[in-house]
Amino acid sequence: MEVAPCISQIASLLAEPKRTAMLWALMDGSAKSPVELATLAGLSPTSANAHLARMTAGGLLRVEARRGKRLFRVAAPDVSAAIDALARTTMACVARSAPGVTAAALVAPPLLRHARLCHGHLGGELGAQLYQHLLEAGWIERYELRTDITVKGAQHLAGLGIFIQALASPLVCSCFDWSQQQPHLGGALGAGLLQLFLQSNWISVINESQALQVHAIGQREIARFTLAG
Repeated sequence: MEVAPCISQIASLLAEPKRTAMLWALMDGSAKSPVELATLAGLSPTSANAHLARMTAGGLLRVEARRGKRLFRVAAPDVSAAIDALARTTMACVARSAPGVTAAALVAPPLLRHARLCHGHLGGELGAQLYQHLLEAGWIERYELRTDITVKGAQHLAGLGIFIQALASPLVCSCFDWSQQQPHLGGALGAGLLQLFLQSNWISVINESQALQVHAIGQREIARFTLAG
């Protein structure tokens, strides 16, 4: 049998709630001191340092020296993506185990909650708002099991340089947002709009994390994105 990746080593690091609390606090791309992380996780400084050393040795965190102080941040974008995927899976498992019961939204750092990457498209409050704007403007239609781009939507998107004939499948889908408890836009259209927003410098990635910085012009332009329609 081929040797499988030792997933259990990473899983064991994430299995400790105090360690995941510290990782979760760094998901917005910030760098924090051991004292800050100890306070956030409700740990003594000695205990926090032991946990941070294990996560650093395991490749989940990296250490930066700044003005003689040690700061910790998430080691790489794939670590943030994995933790984000676990957050989505957690919410999905709760929904399956208790159908009809609305799970409490996970409390995320404000920047992550406002706007973040999700499978290459825009998630968070901004993503959910954009999805609703597209529905209200008639650019997309939502059915029970699918979401479609309308003729009106295709015409306006073409004017923005996004041609649905050139997009991969699925063209568009409703992606459930774990922090908002409502959909945001997924599929090839979601990815295309994210690239448009990045190239227009309306948003930018924060320190290779999942969090997105929404610039003032981006807040305005995305808010009125469908008004012309």
